[in-house]
Amino acid sequence: MSKKFGVYICTGCGIGDALNVDQLVEVAEDEGFKTKTHPFLCGKEGVDLIKQGLEKDGVNTVAIAACSRRVNFDTFRFDGCYVDRVNLREQVVWSHPSTKGEEIDHVQMMAEDYLKMSMEKLKKIKLPEAYKLENFTRKILVIGGGITGISAALDAAKAGFEVTIVEKEAQLGGYAAKIRKQLPLNAPYTQLSAPVIADKIKELQSFPNISVKTGTVVARIAGQPGDFTVTLKKPGEAIEFDVPFPLPPEMKVDESGKEYDKDKLNEIYKEYNTGKNDILTLDPNGEKFGAVILAAGWRPYEPGAGEFDHLGYGAIPDVVTNHQFEQLAANGKIVRPSDGKPVQSVVFVQSPGKGDDSDFEYTGSVTSLVALKQAKYVREDNPDGKAYVIYQHMRTPGLQEYFYKSLQQDPGIFMTKGEVVSVSQNGAGLVVEADNTLLGEKIQINADMVVLATGMVPVTADDPVINLAYRQGPGFRDNAIFNQYADSNFICFPYETQRTGIYAAGAIRRGLTMEESIEDASGAALKAIQCLESANRGVAVHPRYGDMTFPDFFFARCTQCKRCTEECPFGALDDDEKGTPKPNPTRCRRCGTCMGACPERIIGFADYNIDTIGSMVKAIGVPTEDDFDEPPMRILVLVCENDAYPALDMAGLHRCTYSPNIRIIPVRCLGSVNVIWIKEALSKGMDGAFLLGCKHGDDYQCHFVKGSELASIRMKKIGEALVSLALEVERVAQYEIAIDEFDKLPKIIDDFAAQIEALGPNPFKGF
Repeated sequence: MSKKFGVYICTGCGIGDALNVDQLVEVAEDEGFKTKTHPFLCGKEGVDLIKQGLEKDGVNTVAIAACSRRVNFDTFRFDGCYVDRVNLREQVVWSHPSTKGEEIDHVQMMAEDYLKMSMEKLKKIKLPEAYKLENFTRKILVIGGGITGISAALDAAKAGFEVTIVEKEAQLGGYAAKIRKQLPLNAPYTQLSAPVIADKIKELQSFPNISVKTGTVVARIAGQPGDFTVTLKKPGEAIEFDVPFPLPPEMKVDESGKEYDKDKLNEIYKEYNTGKNDILTLDPNGEKFGAVILAAGWRPYEPGAGEFDHLGYGAIPDVVTNHQFEQLAANGKIVRPSDGKPVQSVVFVQSPGKGDDSDFEYTGSVTSLVALKQAKYVREDNPDGKAYVIYQHMRTPGLQEYFYKSLQQDPGIFMTKGEVVSVSQNGAGLVVEADNTLLGEKIQINADMVVLATGMVPVTADDPVINLAYRQGPGFRDNAIFNQYADSNFICFPYETQRTGIYAAGAIRRGLTMEESIEDASGAALKAIQCLESANRGVAVHPRYGDMTFPDFFFARCTQCKRCTEECPFGALDDDEKGTPKPNPTRCRRCGTCMGACPERIIGFADYNIDTIGSMVKAIGVPTEDDFDEPPMRILVLVCENDAYPALDMAGLHRCTYSPNIRIIPVRCLGSVNVIWIKEALSKGMDGAFLLGCKHGDDYQCHFVKGSELASIRMKKIGEALVSLALEVERVAQYEIAIDEFDKLPKIIDDFAAQIEALGPNPFKGF
């Protein structure tokens, strides 16, 4: 399709007051872009003006110079036309005082540069075409037949989707079928409820579009969203898959280059091919699914030998975990394990008492609520029974606070903050000693039983469960940082995992009550449905929802370095025996990490690639001494569009001011930044460059998981290139910003600008 360009400049919101709009029009028309202005471009008349250009003048490629692209998105969306937004409002006139009439009109120069950058971008990009799967299926696989899996299956089935539940046990129900009672479900939230699992199973059986496979596990999942091939098997059944290629040479030798012995090679080979050996060959007998809901649940934490000796666990039979106590309660009236006698008093210990305020591993609000529920059991079984809850943290979120308050009024239930330091045998009973209580003194309690509030370990801690046929392994990547939970714990992305099309729900992703798990199942089911509908339309699911682009490879220049395969955060790329990338487009989240990783620069997207950004960099005007006696500095800023770009917009909204010498280019993710852009900026005379993006570390919230971290590694390597150009390494930096830290931006920008001023002009300026 031949392009016909148009530029539409808004003069409202102070833009016309701060800028010489006629001069902007001249800049656009000098490039051959037909240009029009309007005082209220997002209003009906303004939109009609644009539509008139599209319909009558044949314009199909448009630059709209007005407000940020983050606002009025739907207003300025026109089918079949590529629209680029030039942010003159938030990042030019709202964040910089007008310099009209001054010797150097910084604000005007900034606006003209952004307009030139947009026009260069529009010249380079192509309208993306959606990737459509040939063998698309709308079926949903649910792994786990507990209350979470059943609830997810019901929600998906009610939406009209065909669902298969896979459960490794012989019966459905999971842990929910083994409890005595549930937490309160209805107002006034003061009384325990009967388990709902039986009703859920009965409802499940009434849906013809739900099939159930008990005594079954997943042997492997190959393919991509909309076209997964799933191999099922019986627990313990061995299935052999074809191995398409041998171990890579670099994995056969140790650090000194000496080849491993046969046993070691077999060990490495087995690990290397686990979950990977079917990437090139799909199982002809596998079932087809479009999306997967992982609801495999949890197992009780099992204390190690001697782990809680001071609490008597393992040595005293009447010291049990909350899981063991629930089993006793489910069998009827609670009795002591040691002699079978009814209990009169029970102490519920919520933390291990190791000199700090830490709780047991894998605990949270759910274990607090379980302690309250089980304390209620003691009172139900015996009107004279006593329950003591000793905690460091009591968490009762939402409406469960009413349940907590009702137990506070129960004269038979005693709760206090404190640290249990010892549990010892006292004849047929127990003595519990606690320090640092709210009473300000040490207390002793005589009890029949002690219950330890150990936590809920996700099954992914022991088994990947999903057994993916991905080059990056059978489970979730970097799972250790999530304490072995399925990796959907990002603030922005509940249910989503690093494997597109696979959604976690329930206790597989964090400790949840059954009531919370039912709600969680609905969220995962909706995400799975969204994935299917998006994949069927050929667009990205998340976080770049609706994006039709996908990475395009120029394989003729591929050196098989495998960097794209290894650095992709989502396992979207496999590779063949030579190391040539094998894309799976519907797995792709369109972050561009592969593009930033590629040393040959052979990966790109229709509207976002090395050449596009490089051309925008080259379009930035770099003043020299031929233009001004003291030319202003120019600093390139590559900004993550997920956190940093909105923060810049908010800075403009709050009229925060900062150096006008910067030029901002938004990027999909800092992981997509190719260092060639930095080199091009410096070689054309720009005085400095920095990256601005998400924080990484323990509380990492990057939308694309590893973008900022990967960028920081690459930026360290650029130092060698700067030295070879006789440039100071201080001319390039990377800064971290959260989306709500807009107030910190002026100092970050101004401090870096001052640093560049101190270094002096780039010696390449003017060449």
